[in-house]
Parts: sequence; structure tokens; C-alpha cells
Amino acid sequence: MIVQTLEGRRAFIRENTRLQAPPHTPELALHLADEVTPIWKLTEEALEEIGLPPPFWAFAWAGGQALARYVLDHPELVAGKRVIDFATGSGIVAVAAMKAGAASVLAADIDVFCEAAVGLNAEANGVEIGFTDQNLLDAPPPPADVLLAGDICYERPMAEAVMAWLTQGRAAGARVLIGDPGRTYFPKDGLEKLAEYQVPTTRELEDLAVKRTSVWTLP
Repeated sequence: MIVQTLEGRRAFIRENTRLQAPPHTPELALHLADEVTPIWKLTEEALEEIGLPPPFWAFAWAGGQALARYVLDHPELVAGKRVIDFATGSGIVAVAAMKAGAASVLAADIDVFCEAAVGLNAEANGVEIGFTDQNLLDAPPPPADVLLAGDICYERPMAEAVMAWLTQGRAAGARVLIGDPGRTYFPKDGLEKLAEYQVPTTRELEDLAVKRTSVWTLP
């Protein structure tokens, strides 16, 4: 199967997305799908045998857009620093961090398609981004100055695991920034809100065409 290779996955992404600017971060260019259903169907058919997850990497989700916007508007948070972007998806937040002057960014996602997506999106924006498909939740956070995470609270077990992991990172000295559009399992207790945005999205992905989305930190 062609999508079992990195080059095959890169080709698949080029064929089924187009380079475009997310509405909330117009200075970035990402390979994104125009419609949800066709690419979801394509990836389900193509990946059925190997059981990879749906193509979250093909869309600029509200939490990621908000977090990317915040990083671009506050480059001092990441400039010259080692950054990890957890559950990177398309890599929108990782790209924003590098554009804002980060010394290095490690984009992490257990979906191997994200390696291809992040690589293509890094190239499109003239930056270099590292990638790992290891599940970082299996160990304490690697050494980093800043931990970024957008749209991580779709399910309760995942939300709890990620928040515990980010809390470990904060205890080790990392700055933690989280983007969330009001997901059900997002725990606001113990967090500090830094910003709130109205992020354009699509009714195919979300319940609203514009999502009120916030950026939070662990104090």
C-alpha cells in the first residue's frame, strides 16, 4: 500500500488537499482539505487495512488556530526556546512557533500521517520542524522550555492524561500553553485564561461556524 511510506503519504496529502491560509492565521500556509467528507472517505478506504485514525491533520481546528495566533502575536514566549507541540495534527502550532523564532520545535503525534503533513507544511512556510510519532504520554515530558497543546480534550481519558502530563512539564519548569474551543472535558480549574478569540471554522467540523476559543496557561 502506497500510503505505508512517507513519500506515499506526502503524495496522498498533496493530491487531496490544497495550500491555503487558515482564517485565523492568514500569514501561514497549510495543506488543508476543502471539504470533510471526501478526504475522510478516502482515508478510511486507504487506511482500513492498517487501522490509522481519521485525518485530523487535514484541518485547522479552532484550538490550534487560536494557540497559533497567540504564539504569533506573542513571539517572546517561544523566541530562542525549545518547544514541543503535543498532538500536532497539521502542525499549525509548530509552524507558528518556528515563525515566531523558536530555537527548535518537536511536533508530536501518534498518527504517522502527521509526519508527512508537518513536513509539507514546514516546507510551505520555510521552517524546519522535528517530528516524533512516539506516544509522549508514556513518559514524563522531554526537556523543553515551552509545551504547546491545541484541541486535546475531546475525550475524558485523553484529557485527563494530557493534563497530568502537562502538569508534570510545568513542574519541571516548562511554560504550558493550551488552546481549547470549549470542549466538554477541558478542565478550567487551576488554569489561567490568557486570551479569547472568535475563530472561523466549518459546520462540517464543529457545531458553530465561529467558535469562541481560548488560550490558557498553567500558572
